Amino acid sequence: MPKPELEFFPVDDLPWVPVPGAPPGHYQKILTEDPEKMCVTRLLKVDPGCRSAGTFVHDFWEEVYILEGSQWDGDRHFRKGMYACRPPGMRHGPYRTDEGCVTFEIRYVR
Repeated sequence: MPKPELEFFPVDDLPWVPVPGAPPGHYQKILTEDPEKMCVTRLLKVDPGCRSAGTFVHDFWEEVYILEGSQWDGDRHFRKGMYACRPPGMRHGPYRTDEGCVTFEIRYVR
């Protein structure tokens, strides 16, 4: 099913839910999705002191904008206001955050 047509709505009304398969302290709000086409728009919140288990390599595009906080990708530190566009096959992570982080993410297959 394609992404639904949505007019502006209060995103704060959506609950933060644990990210399936992620370590504790990782939560998401799915804004829209089309599971058949692997197309997702979401907010991701990572609690202070959390980290990922390893590196990631996806078979989809991923665009990420840091809305709040900061995160480390290996020895690189990324802060609020920074953006990444990752094509399929790009290695990234492992991640950690000292202060916590909230990102806006768009994932899709071309």
